[in-house]
Amino acid sequence: MKLLLTKKPRNVTIVEGFPGFGLIGTIATEFLMEHLETEKIGIVEMDEVPAMIAIHQSKVIEPLSIHYNKLHNLVLVHAINIGKDLGWKLAEIVTELAELLQAKEIISLEGVGSPDGDDSRVFYYSTSNGVIAKKLQGIANPLNEGIIVGVTGALLAKQVKTPLVALFAEAKIGLPDSKAAAHIIEALDAYIGLDVDVKPLFKQAVLFEQKLRGIVQKGQKAEEIREEKHLSYVG
Repeated sequence: MKLLLTKKPRNVTIVEGFPGFGLIGTIATEFLMEHLETEKIGIVEMDEVPAMIAIHQSKVIEPLSIHYNKLHNLVLVHAINIGKDLGWKLAEIVTELAELLQAKEIISLEGVGSPDGDDSRVFYYSTSNGVIAKKLQGIANPLNEGIIVGVTGALLAKQVKTPLVALFAEAKIGLPDSKAAAHIIEALDAYIGLDVDVKPLFKQAVLFEQKLRGIVQKGQKAEEIREEKHLSYVG
């Protein structure tokens, strides 16, 4: 696994979203890439996933890419297909990215299971004391109890030097949840001030959900085919 950058802006805020529960992180970062003026500044090469890319609107979409918004000095880590059990390695990549760009903060966007399929509450966890509680008052609640898995869990376990804020949106079980992704974008906007127009956000998030659902399903199918081939070689 290798991080490749074409530009190295400094003192950035990193927002990462991996395809976890409800595809919250992937849908949210996809929306930000469309809403904000961004340029691709890097990719992550991964031998651990099938050699597959997606083509959308005549553009290549890599499994994991890095994008930059100059206005807000924001770096987005956009991931579609990250394979299985790579949380620790991906946490190392995010840590390396934060160190190279002298990031002032890492913001993780995650989904968690919702006990109520019609509701999408947002929670937050921060490794540093600050004004986050005041900014998110009435929008998100502090996470006092819970299990954090995936890249965010690995980052917290590694105790990275860069301050980390994790936002969690309750999502529907077993489905990409664009509504929950919209709620987490609303919380992110309140925290760092991106001037996102939240009124059309929910409708637009559905379009991203439909697009990403197809891409992720194809990626999962490619992973299954690769495993079947591997078993036939060794069996």
